[in-house]
Amino acid sequence: MKILVCISSVPDTTSKINFTADKSAFDKNGIQWVINPLDEFALTKAVKLQESQGATVTVINVGDAATEPVIRKALAIGANDAVRVNLDPKDSYSTAKEIAAVAQNGGYDLILCGKESIDYNGGSVPGMVAQLLNQPFVNASVGLEVNGSEATAVREIEGGKETISVKLPAVIAGQKGLVDEKDLIIPNMRGIMSARTKPLQVVEATSSEVKVQGVSYDSVPPRAAVKMVSPDNLDELVRLLHEEAKVI
Repeated sequence: MKILVCISSVPDTTSKINFTADKSAFDKNGIQWVINPLDEFALTKAVKLQESQGATVTVINVGDAATEPVIRKALAIGANDAVRVNLDPKDSYSTAKEIAAVAQNGGYDLILCGKESIDYNGGSVPGMVAQLLNQPFVNASVGLEVNGSEATAVREIEGGKETISVKLPAVIAGQKGLVDEKDLIIPNMRGIMSARTKPLQVVEATSSEVKVQGVSYDSVPPRAAVKMVSPDNLDELVRLLHEEAKVI
């Protein structure tokens, strides 16, 4: 079985987010980049399938050369090889199109990814990849088992969980719960050293077509000053909620 895992390089959640002076782009200076956490759940699941079923695991990233340290970390976690599409992605469509092109030519049985990346939270790439490949798609999966040519995925729905069976090849987008957090793999020294010699293929993008163009970015407004109200002064609390906060 051949598994393709989609990896996004995202800012660490502790990074301070800034934009350029004209607010036309994200300022990448001083940012620590990591594997998108939801993609890491998908990668760990792929490595477990590698161990239990002898699968080969390839990671793919659409990005420039600056993303290669993150790709190498994915290799250190346990992927066999990697593909980097040499493109600075501008929207979900351009990213999905390049992933689909690699998947189409690679003959993969299963494509795993996180349901969204934590930077833009668009959540549209997995579904677009499935549509472009005309493959079954299960989103927000919290469980996955593979038996021969069939995959059984569990996804959370309102009020419970849903179990879905699909024929392979298929695209599965996972989230927290796809594997236990305690099972997430931290690369050891042996993995880090072996990652340096694992194949990392760089391919050029098939297209420069973009459907959505970012115009400008704005930071979240700073929080207003906190007003302390005595628990004995309920009239003042009600007045503030009504006249200033305007929530009642």
